[in-house]
Amino acid sequence: MAGSFPQEIIQEILIRLPVKSLIKCTCVCKTWKSMIINPSFIRTHVSPAVQFVNQNDIHLLLHRVSGLQMTTFFGQTVMYKVNDEVLSVHYDNQAFDHYSKIEFPIATQGKKHNSYIRVVGICDGLFCLADDMFRYCYNFFIWNPAIRKLVTIPWPNVRFDTHAGYDASIGFGFDATTNNYKVVRVVTLLDQRGTPTLAEVYSLATGTWTSLGCVSPTCLTDGRASSVFFNGVLHWPVFYKTNGDLYYFILTFHLGKEVFRKMPMPKIIKWKFDFGMQLSVSDNRKSIALFRMDNRFEDSFLEIWVMKEYGIKESWTKLITFRPQGPERLLPRALCFRKSGEVLVLLTDKSRQELVSLDLESKQFKNLGISGYQCCNVGFYKESLLLLDKSDAESY
Repeated sequence: MAGSFPQEIIQEILIRLPVKSLIKCTCVCKTWKSMIINPSFIRTHVSPAVQFVNQNDIHLLLHRVSGLQMTTFFGQTVMYKVNDEVLSVHYDNQAFDHYSKIEFPIATQGKKHNSYIRVVGICDGLFCLADDMFRYCYNFFIWNPAIRKLVTIPWPNVRFDTHAGYDASIGFGFDATTNNYKVVRVVTLLDQRGTPTLAEVYSLATGTWTSLGCVSPTCLTDGRASSVFFNGVLHWPVFYKTNGDLYYFILTFHLGKEVFRKMPMPKIIKWKFDFGMQLSVSDNRKSIALFRMDNRFEDSFLEIWVMKEYGIKESWTKLITFRPQGPERLLPRALCFRKSGEVLVLLTDKSRQELVSLDLESKQFKNLGISGYQCCNVGFYKESLLLLDKSDAESY
């Protein structure tokens, strides 16, 4: 029966199917398999137009770790024991109770040097993984859990053995001009005069790192802060020193042009280094948001800012300020916006964390029934076929 349909019609039907169904369809006949593993089909399947049709398939990925034991090694805090680690995809409904667990690929276990592997970023169903949390390690991976494929990235050029102590921030995103996925590493050299910041880019298409030299505008990275990918651009909160004070701004990197730019923070004269900075995609998915946190127990707070018009400094708007909550004085730490416009927030004290959803209009928290983890990160996830056509990707 399938043979009686034109190939164009068959492709239009297949392109709307979820990943697991498409993998099964590759076994139907050679023609279908050839169509599905074609790079053009894979790219179209993950395109915004198809994602819009299947927008309910975009979920939140939650990475939780507990039982951390740490020590100091070469100035870095080293995590050497993890009792429990959970990677789960949550269907972003109001209850947040419908989810499925994902196992890290076994192939990473023999290669990593750290007991904790972190999710650097998620883009089009691909995960960028690293074992560099709290210590100098250089094992990076690009992983598609939906089709069980893994690419091992070669070691970067800037390392402790080549440049001594450093602080690194990493980003992961898609270059639409070349249909290529890139990992960008921004590294501040702590032991060199003037503490220069260098950058290097890994290309999935070529499988190699390229040095970009010194970053301009001049800045220092904060290894605690994660990046956000939006509109073809990576964003990091960074800072610079002048007259003993610290000033923050957003460092952007256009993946197509491979150019760094400076984007202003909200109009605040200076922010102390105690403050935590977290960037996110905004609630309407059309700009970026900034979560500003002071984690000192005696005077802690959380501020949520949104850039209403992307790139326009004057459009920064503060949505809310929160202080410690409840009789236990739990500290709020924002993670990201949900599709509903609510914000996922961690309420934290010295011994535990509790995941809640914050309604910005009512200013009420809703408990999501997830607690007991010392480290928690979240990102948006949608299954894709990416890496299916890549011959050097490991299957597991």
